[in-house]
Amino acid sequence: MNKKVCVIGLGYIGLPTAVMFANHGLQVHGVDINEKAVNMIRQKQLHIEETGLQERLNQAIDSGKFTVSTTPEEADVFIIAVPSPINKDKTANLDYVREATKSIVPYLRKGNLVVLESTVPPRTVEDVMLPILKETNLEIGTELFVSHSPERVIPGRIFEELINNDRIVGGINEESSRLTAELYKTFVKGTIHLTDATTAEMVKVMENTYRDVNIAFANELAKISEKIGINVWEAIRLANFHPRVNIHFPGPGVGGHCIAVDPWFLVELQPELAKIVGLARHTNDSMPEYTALKIQRILEEQGIRHGRVAVFGLAFKGNVDDMRESPSLEVIHHLERLGIDYTAYDPHIQENRLARQTQHIEEAVAHADMIVILTDHNEFKTLHPEQVESYVRTKIIFDTKNCIDRHVWEQKGYEVHVLGDGKHLPKQ
Repeated sequence: MNKKVCVIGLGYIGLPTAVMFANHGLQVHGVDINEKAVNMIRQKQLHIEETGLQERLNQAIDSGKFTVSTTPEEADVFIIAVPSPINKDKTANLDYVREATKSIVPYLRKGNLVVLESTVPPRTVEDVMLPILKETNLEIGTELFVSHSPERVIPGRIFEELINNDRIVGGINEESSRLTAELYKTFVKGTIHLTDATTAEMVKVMENTYRDVNIAFANELAKISEKIGINVWEAIRLANFHPRVNIHFPGPGVGGHCIAVDPWFLVELQPELAKIVGLARHTNDSMPEYTALKIQRILEEQGIRHGRVAVFGLAFKGNVDDMRESPSLEVIHHLERLGIDYTAYDPHIQENRLARQTQHIEEAVAHADMIVILTDHNEFKTLHPEQVESYVRTKIIFDTKNCIDRHVWEQKGYEVHVLGDGKHLPKQ
């Protein structure tokens, strides 16, 4: 395929996608409104963390197949991979999608293909993008082809999943779908499934909503387990031996740009019908406060009135640097409201983004009365009590991700609390 691709948005999805196309022989021009990010990429420096990205970026730029700037260029294919966050009132913010679509209008010509990769509410292509694209005076579906092909990857494994995962392609007509499938066959080894644009949009939102509802179920089970004296992690593990059961795990909340956001698209579209979806969102959104109140209760049970907490983990999931919608930030917010002092540490967040954040684990645990693990980074799973015991003031650890070896910590004299575990309560 000898086509030029213009990728709008060089974040967690756009940049890996752009370098994949470039490294498979296509000429790619990447666009982002963030001048700092563009300058860093141009100098082969990363503004995001992702396994294998540095090597692939170096190859793409050195080959001359990948260029970047803050403005689009004429191309055969335009891929829009910009954020689609929610507003404070939980409605979809499609401003980035609108502006990205408007930005390519002057560069579109007959025969071009426009692909939206961003996860969006169903009917966004039809109701938001097409009215803007009609300003080109090109006939939609015969002179200008449009489709939605949502990413289905997880941070930390993006390249593996870009290549091997099945892909959904939804065009506004059959030719749009065919052209898009042909494009992604450049590097996709998984099956490419064709449908219409609105169904493709719905599929991606459904996938993330399924996981959100499943996690909400696990969080309810965790709360119940604490009340009735069992370990929810053990119970879920045993339940999942059933051949048709796959219960997810609980935690201090749900984060990331997808699972914590996308279900709200359905609630906004059909609030009277999306009852389970809305309840799951409220359940998961309540977990940071539940976690903070549990921290307060543990401190009070030990007679600690002005305690200090070392928060371990700011990223929304383990082994990434992505803080988007991270429940850790909400836990910290509730700790502040409760008047609990804290420090924050995350080995994957290389610059301090919070006032009480530190880059040194020793500073984080200095005079701490409790270590609270909110993200299951490998660094925390392998952390040994001896690394911190000379710095802490009180030997208490609260593991919300069930990622440490509790027996190792208990042997070193720590009082260990695990979210959802009412079976192994510390001896008072």
